[in-house]
Amino acid sequence: MATAYPLVKFHFQVEWSGTKIGFTEVSGLDVESEVVEYRDGASPEYSKIKMPGMQKYSNITLKRGTFATDNEFFNWWNTVKLNTIERRDITISLLNEEHEPVITWKVKNAWPAKVQSTDLKADGNEVAIESMEIVHEGLTIQNE
Repeated sequence: MATAYPLVKFHFQVEWSGTKIGFTEVSGLDVESEVVEYRDGASPEYSKIKMPGMQKYSNITLKRGTFATDNEFFNWWNTVKLNTIERRDITISLLNEEHEPVITWKVKNAWPAKVQSTDLKADGNEVAIESMEIVHEGLTIQNE
């Protein structure tokens, strides 16, 4: 019998608008149910009941190396105008050894809230990294 190991987190892909983009890091893939507390005056219990309320999603941060000829981040950012934005659905997939999705996060109606260019350092020996923070209206998680 083969030993079952946990999944590794370093083999993944991100896809938006039909384009697969390579990223070095993705964070913020979480969802939380807010708690609604309630108690009526005739309740025999002297404490509130707790019910699940609305869901709340964290912003997602995507990081990648900066390329001289690739303006995908900034082109999307430049669609931001007062009360209008190009919203995109994003699919983030954790991949197995055959490059097939094992877990998929589907992000609904995302748009960039922040774009951050690389920091600059005269004595640095690292790759230039840019990041984009996106907001969205829903996150579903699927085990394939």
